[in-house]
Amino acid sequence: MSLQASIAVHKRKVRFAFACLAATAALLPAGAMAKEAGTCTPGTALRMSAPESSQGSLLLIEVKSAKPLAEVQGDWGGRSVPFWREVASEANRKALLGVDLEKAPGEYELKVTGQTASGEKISCSASVTVRQGRFATEKLQVGKQFVEPSPEQIKRADEEGQKLRDIFDRVTPERLWDGKFRIPVDGVTTGSNFGRRRILNGNPRSPHSGADLLATTGTPVHATQRGRVVLAEELFFAGNTVVVDHGLGIYTLYGHLSEISVKVGDDLEAGAVLGKVGATGRVTGPHLHWGLTVERARVNPLQLVRLLGNSSGTSPRQKSSKHRIN
Repeated sequence: MSLQASIAVHKRKVRFAFACLAATAALLPAGAMAKEAGTCTPGTALRMSAPESSQGSLLLIEVKSAKPLAEVQGDWGGRSVPFWREVASEANRKALLGVDLEKAPGEYELKVTGQTASGEKISCSASVTVRQGRFATEKLQVGKQFVEPSPEQIKRADEEGQKLRDIFDRVTPERLWDGKFRIPVDGVTTGSNFGRRRILNGNPRSPHSGADLLATTGTPVHATQRGRVVLAEELFFAGNTVVVDHGLGIYTLYGHLSEISVKVGDDLEAGAVLGKVGATGRVTGPHLHWGLTVERARVNPLQLVRLLGNSSGTSPRQKSSKHRIN
């Protein structure tokens, strides 16, 4: 066999091996945890839903101990990672690790500390690899005012952007959700455009930070899970918008609504109607812009459904292991 032929055979074998690995991963159930990651104190184990991540993705972290746990907290690059207790075990804690849409690729250390009910210290550490996200680029034509806004419109958009950032900076130290997360539009099973780099009227813009769910104007929009309304108003770019706080740094955003059916301060049950699909704000047609922020990281909301589709807790007012409000 020639050298070229040997190389070709080797490449085919490598491709086949990767295909098998991908097929195996696809068969894992939602929320399935990978094997133990990193190093921990004796009697403690750390697992992650995947061995590495990419920009805009979400990881489920699990800490298991041989003894009941009193508290657990995490730190990832100086950012808090709140943990919650599962109803089935006093020795099990879980957390969501959000990788921001524009986080620089590289290796980042995850540190987990805490103590058992008897006062023994525990700790774990693991390296989380962040890969470059693969996002498409699209060109769109929208109203001139959304690409070349007036000074007054720029001021309004900047103020609204800061208002949203201030909301996402606040971490409610309680777990407000209880049960499965769902896609907020009935009959829709997937979304599009997350992470797309957009060129509007020839001008590059920030990446698209939500998933677009296609539906006709007037279609009811449901709360993806239990939570509290922290914003319900018209925004310059997002149109009629609702933001729901689910606790522990998890926020969902619903944009371009034709109608808003809730007000700030409302406590919503999972599935409650919070508005209707529309085409308000900067849009090319009716759809729901569904966004997810986890501890200030903009991530794909569809992954929340995949990872926490079977989540349950001790109480809809479950306290975090680490209480913090920023």
